[in-house]
Amino acid sequence: MSRSWMAKDRLSKEYEDGVESFIEIAMKNTVDPKRVHCPCQKCSNLKKLDIKEIKNHLYFNGIDKTYVKWIWHGEQVESTPKVHNENKEFAQVFDDPIEMVRDADDRFVDRPEEFVKFLGDAEKPIFPGSPMSKLVVLVKLYNLKAGSGWSDISFTKLLDLMKEILPKDNEMPSSLYEAKKTLCTLGMDYKKIHACPNDCVLYRNNLENATECPTCKTSRWKRGKEGKEGKKGIPAKVLWYLPPIPRFIRLFRNPEHAKSLRWNEDGRIKDDKLRHPADSLAWKIIDEKWPVIKKDPRNLRLGLSADGINPFSNMSSSYSC
Repeated sequence: MSRSWMAKDRLSKEYEDGVESFIEIAMKNTVDPKRVHCPCQKCSNLKKLDIKEIKNHLYFNGIDKTYVKWIWHGEQVESTPKVHNENKEFAQVFDDPIEMVRDADDRFVDRPEEFVKFLGDAEKPIFPGSPMSKLVVLVKLYNLKAGSGWSDISFTKLLDLMKEILPKDNEMPSSLYEAKKTLCTLGMDYKKIHACPNDCVLYRNNLENATECPTCKTSRWKRGKEGKEGKKGIPAKVLWYLPPIPRFIRLFRNPEHAKSLRWNEDGRIKDDKLRHPADSLAWKIIDEKWPVIKKDPRNLRLGLSADGINPFSNMSSSYSC
């Protein structure tokens, strides 16, 4: 069937018909409708969800436009076409992520040693002699993609080009699938939370199913053409939330970082002088109030930075906290 609907507006009839056709194909080729690879832009076939939830994701997040061969939903992988000798190695690298992503779901749950090996691979220099690791380069590139609104197709083409430009034996991923797989496995995943267009509330917890803001009564959903109410499912505003727990886990996996994270307990000079936040009254109050936290030297304290926010909602003011 045609894939042209994947590039259509999510409010259009073509996109709606395309989603229905895709769901029909997915249902025909799945054994368990509660464990199906989700092809939305957020999940990129890395997560398995209920078929009904996948349908919502396709409206909320849109389908991953680089997923043109539906290999996780019944279609067969085509053999790699013949290429010139200088491109054979590149073609093989490009094919590897398909097999890697196929079993990415829950891959490291029961094999932590494999995670360590995978982590070591991600921390290799992006090319021999480079001061930047594969992980650092991927994070910077993905930040540029998210901040600049690059499409998945343009990002994949950029990775392809950099793969060819960089010196031989470089570690640059050659596809968006591989880049996302690396970031998600290393705990760099994110969550999207719908928000009021006027920043009144986040649609979570008891407001998860609300359709309008309880404060300003503004619709949760994006408006269509000519200001008409848009189709339910496309949020007017989205907050990108970076869960901290996966990052803490990853920090403690590194021996040097783990040592630094315990410094407030193991290396700090304790002489009643204010040398570290742990010497402050606020820190000591928490220790007294929750002694269980104090007993574990691995406990972490988070600080909230208010730099730059304006508490009086006057955006024209030069005042800054």
